[in-house]
Amino acid sequence: MSDDKLLKVRNLKIGATVYPPGEKPKDIEIVHGVSFDLEKGKVLGLIGESGAGKSTIGLSAMAYGRGGVELTGGEVWVNGRNILDTSLKDLRALRGTEVTYVSQSAAASFNPAKKIMDQVTEAAVSQGKFSKKDAEAKAIELFKKLGLPDPENIGDRYPHQVSGGQLQRCMTALALCPEPDLVVFDEPTTALDVTTQIDVLMAIKEAIRDTGVAALYITHDLAVVAQVSDDIMVLRMGDTVEYGTVDQIINAPQEEYTKALVSVRSNEHPEKPPTPEAVLKCEHITARYKGTNFDVLHDVNVELHPGQTLAVVGESGSGKSTLARVITGLLPPRDGRIEFDGRELSRDMESRTRDDLRELQMIYQMADVAMNPRQTVGTIIGRPLEFYFGLKGAEKRKRIVELLDEIEMGESFIDRYPAELSGGQKQRVCIARALAAKPKLIICDEVTSALDPLVAEEILNLLLNLQEIEDVAYLFITHDLATVRAIADSIAVMYQGNLVRYGTKTEVLSPPFDDYTDLLLSSVPEMRLGWLEEVIANRKMESAGN
Repeated sequence: MSDDKLLKVRNLKIGATVYPPGEKPKDIEIVHGVSFDLEKGKVLGLIGESGAGKSTIGLSAMAYGRGGVELTGGEVWVNGRNILDTSLKDLRALRGTEVTYVSQSAAASFNPAKKIMDQVTEAAVSQGKFSKKDAEAKAIELFKKLGLPDPENIGDRYPHQVSGGQLQRCMTALALCPEPDLVVFDEPTTALDVTTQIDVLMAIKEAIRDTGVAALYITHDLAVVAQVSDDIMVLRMGDTVEYGTVDQIINAPQEEYTKALVSVRSNEHPEKPPTPEAVLKCEHITARYKGTNFDVLHDVNVELHPGQTLAVVGESGSGKSTLARVITGLLPPRDGRIEFDGRELSRDMESRTRDDLRELQMIYQMADVAMNPRQTVGTIIGRPLEFYFGLKGAEKRKRIVELLDEIEMGESFIDRYPAELSGGQKQRVCIARALAAKPKLIICDEVTSALDPLVAEEILNLLLNLQEIEDVAYLFITHDLATVRAIADSIAVMYQGNLVRYGTKTEVLSPPFDDYTDLLLSSVPEMRLGWLEEVIANRKMESAGN
């Protein structure tokens, strides 16, 4: 193939072997003849729901099949050669130099025992692209471009010594350091708060413009991919649904599935008036982590009423999850008190009663690691039924089935294992497990941030429906303002451990705004072309004016 396309994918087919319980292994096809082109300096966005094949197709640009996946047919041309016919030696030379990869979970990708700088420069040095000194200078330049604090010295830290958002930007620097021809960005901003996301998106866009590198940008957020891509391919269940320019996909989608993706961010939940009595009151909460001499929460006061949702929002490190740890008793406060359902809670979890523990449940961000992979759905949901209520046998199974019906899955899932569920189904099981305890309050910690938008919308609607049925209150921790609009009755905005704005959803989202809330609201990606450049330009003008 002699034209100027950097990457050409033709009739790509990808398969895998599955092992159904009690059945013989069988081969399935998960990508069905996908084709596309990518020129130097251009970005192609790959978007679709969980299981659509986005990451699998992206990794094919490195001739790599993750988790037993095999590239079974078609051609993948990089710089004029079909890499599916390339030797393993040549592939090793290609990976990390010509083609690099930015994964979704930087925390799982970095070696915790090695300093960040050593890992960022490793590929560029080992492949002979730069000397160690030159690679470190390049890394520092990228740290600055990506807005990392103390760019000259952050490379001397270990991965656990930086925040999740900072580590994700370090991974972007790692991918760009060898000056590759193609970068595969696999959900690089999913774990970032919206204010950081803007800086990273612009840094990625500027790096592509300045270096001429091409990119595949994989995400489930159409508003995000619209800011960095030239073209978008919409995928579903291994097939191309629609493929066109950003303008065409955003403003004139042809397929119903694409239209649903475009419209999903527009939902808004009408707020409900509070009941007279609060189910939760946090009064003057001040807290610090053991072994430190500085507070991470400063005199925080919030309350939550039965059947309502309080959204706690803010950037990474603002204190959202720390407040949840205090409420659950995992981090005893240094000062203040927590009142729950009219009684004062003990400061630490070990001193709380069984009813305290039962009535205050938690749903975690990553359903994958929140469930025992060796237990069936029935066992997972049944454990709190047995622990708190002593249910056994037919009575327990009946209640499990009722809960499965409530989460709209049904009895057919009772004997399945987590590996046999989609991401959305796993999160539904975690919701059912929390509901099994008959709680009065559920803390939802970023429960939709790892889900594609259509599945996230289903989960939010499910939570709202269950709230009406069970009259349960939610403390909903998130950095996604679209989620806040879709579920919240009241909002607490946090910044550096302080409560900077608090009230009903209408009050908090109505001007005049404090500086941080204004920044937060203006950082929510909009589904229109040029939005990112407009926001950056406005901020530069504001900075110059000050």
